[in-house]
Amino acid sequence: MKSIKYILPLLLVGVLFVSAGKFTISYYFNDKDDDNYFEITKNLRIMSSVYNVINTYYVDEPQPGNMMKTGIDAMLKTLDPYTVYIPESKIEDYRYMTTGQYGGIGSLIQKKGEHIVISEPYEGFPAQVSGLKAGDIILEVDGVSTEGKTVKDMSSLLKGGAGTKLTLKIQRGDEVKEIAITREEIKVKEVPYFGMIDDEIGYVKLTSFTNTASKNVGVALRTLRDSLGMKKVIFDLRDNGGGLLHEAVNIVNFWIGKGELVVETKGRIDNMNRSYKTSNNSFDEQMPVVVLINGYSASASEIVSGTLQDLDRGVLIGQMSYGKGLVQQTKDINFGSKVKVTVAKYYTPSGRCIQKLDYSHRDENGKVKKVSDSLIQVFKTKNGREVKDGRGIEPDIKIPKKEYSKLTALLVRKNYMFDYSTLYQRTHPSIAPAKEFSLTDKEYDDFVQFVDSKGELEYTTDTQELLEELEEVAEKEKYLNKAKEEFDALMKKLTPDFDEDVYTFKDEIKEILENEIVSRYYYQKGRVEASLQHDEFIDEAKKVLYDEKLYQETLQP
Repeated sequence: MKSIKYILPLLLVGVLFVSAGKFTISYYFNDKDDDNYFEITKNLRIMSSVYNVINTYYVDEPQPGNMMKTGIDAMLKTLDPYTVYIPESKIEDYRYMTTGQYGGIGSLIQKKGEHIVISEPYEGFPAQVSGLKAGDIILEVDGVSTEGKTVKDMSSLLKGGAGTKLTLKIQRGDEVKEIAITREEIKVKEVPYFGMIDDEIGYVKLTSFTNTASKNVGVALRTLRDSLGMKKVIFDLRDNGGGLLHEAVNIVNFWIGKGELVVETKGRIDNMNRSYKTSNNSFDEQMPVVVLINGYSASASEIVSGTLQDLDRGVLIGQMSYGKGLVQQTKDINFGSKVKVTVAKYYTPSGRCIQKLDYSHRDENGKVKKVSDSLIQVFKTKNGREVKDGRGIEPDIKIPKKEYSKLTALLVRKNYMFDYSTLYQRTHPSIAPAKEFSLTDKEYDDFVQFVDSKGELEYTTDTQELLEELEEVAEKEKYLNKAKEEFDALMKKLTPDFDEDVYTFKDEIKEILENEIVSRYYYQKGRVEASLQHDEFIDEAKKVLYDEKLYQETLQP
């Protein structure tokens, strides 16, 4: 009798799945798909039977909810990473992805040792207003110890309905104190910064395409033009992973007139085949535009950049984009859950789909491959320039990817820059504006001494690793004995020395360190503003925007 409470509902679920499947299949498919329908109904019955047997006979008490969640996730994993099941317990996370809103304190957090620390509070939200600072260690939340908790665990504790209260016990240096906070509805800014680069060039940074992205981009553009005299614009989509398709269409509309095709979607069923056109008058159809992209610009970012490229409306500068040409819709299912499912591919005005990975074909190990070179097609922009599909958006002017030294990466990974910035803020009540702030040589020396005090840093260089590989090959080929002394001498010369390297790579280390310090005083806006001072993307954009001939020639075949 113990199992009946599970078996009957499960059998009913199986029948409902089949019934629902029959309705869906008959709606979407023709008679020629009878074989497909048979396979679905057969396998649903098999799944229900396996579920029933496990529930009845398995040695330990099964957990039906976890089993089904695991099964659903495994099933969807065979499709693509964007088709996912969203249980009712994760709906808040889904809402955050589409709106940028959630109930909480408004802060980024990170794991450090056995505790969670505040890494960056959002300006103007409860964490910052209540006095929390980057580097504060969270010891307790409402009396519950945070020791050993993950970032995911802590995020759940900190989130909650607007108006609800919580008390954090935090440690700041040697001081331990309690801070009472009232949660609010947090709306993360899609446009963390906009401003003038100089007297003529405006700059707008967009980080996501949530449901108010185009509204906030519009506010930024009109403020820059009408109040600050902007005549040219840099639109920054670097590291923007995308979001809502209609927001991408609205943003293209700022620079493209009413009635122009922006993107088409094509799916397996007819009602997913749609054309999206601009529906409003443009912000400015003549203003020179440069769009910045990189390898993390994806989805809606690629719709905007790809459309402006296809219509020869702006110059793209940066690196090849991510290559996500798939469209998702979210469907409601039973018990407050949802399924986000890939329903179509999108095509820019030239007719190209920039999807890079072919999830419908995998190798014998199940690994997804890139679209084959033999299938890559060439398309033409409005002016006749050649563009290709299947590889993401290729910029008109390429900027090499910046490679940091192993030492710089290690200093970031070990949180030495983060920790020094925490100490710096405690001894410096204020600093110069974000655009002007710079560490003195003495302050950089202080940072070096701070790192030295943490003990010896062990790291290897790419050169050293390649030499070690060469030495292994020489040993296999019986040549090592002839050159052992030379190998040893060269290895000694190439062994990294922190005291030398920290000054050899001073410029890149100092740039990252200054940016971290600036964020302690001016938050997200200051971090972006400071980064623009040492940005080769911005330098190249200015060069193009101030050279009208170069700008126009770039848009011609």
